[in-house]
Amino acid sequence: MKLSRRAMVTGIASTIVPGSVAGPAAAEGSAGAHAFGFDRPGAAPLSLADYRGRPILVVNTATRCGYAGQMATLEQLWQRYQARGLMLVAVPSNDFGGQEPLDGAAIAEDARRSHGATYAFVEKAVVRGPQAHPFYRWAASERPTETPRWNFHKYLIGRDGALLGGFPSATDPLSPQLVQAIGRELQAG
Repeated sequence: MKLSRRAMVTGIASTIVPGSVAGPAAAEGSAGAHAFGFDRPGAAPLSLADYRGRPILVVNTATRCGYAGQMATLEQLWQRYQARGLMLVAVPSNDFGGQEPLDGAAIAEDARRSHGATYAFVEKAVVRGPQAHPFYRWAASERPTETPRWNFHKYLIGRDGALLGGFPSATDPLSPQLVQAIGRELQAG
């Protein structure tokens, strides 16, 4: 049986890197983003496989970033589309400018208090380079020209786990480009 490079890397990474989740989907080699998961502060891990059949927007966030106001706009997006199936995952990161000084549940609490954010927050993670969380390494291998260059980069994952695209930090969560991409994926189901 010949495994793809992606399946091998996913399988190996999920066994040695904290914060990754692998299960039967990872062994299939075609699970895409559904092969990954994130640790959550004080809660069970968030497995992207649990959202199979739904589009997922993964956003690297930072509470002290100039783009932090996007947390409120992400909440508007979440309120508009969650009932139709959208999952939104905030991945706090300190990779860019050291703009995430908080840890654990304090990040989600600050986002809720300051921006009204009610969507899912996971543990702080590295989102670029060789030490990046396995999801971000996979996404970089899938779309090398669409990797995070700053906080509030957005990845849209399709219902089937495919990486549909990356959206730069300056892309407003309610921009026509992002809203239309989410809408297409919601209609596909």
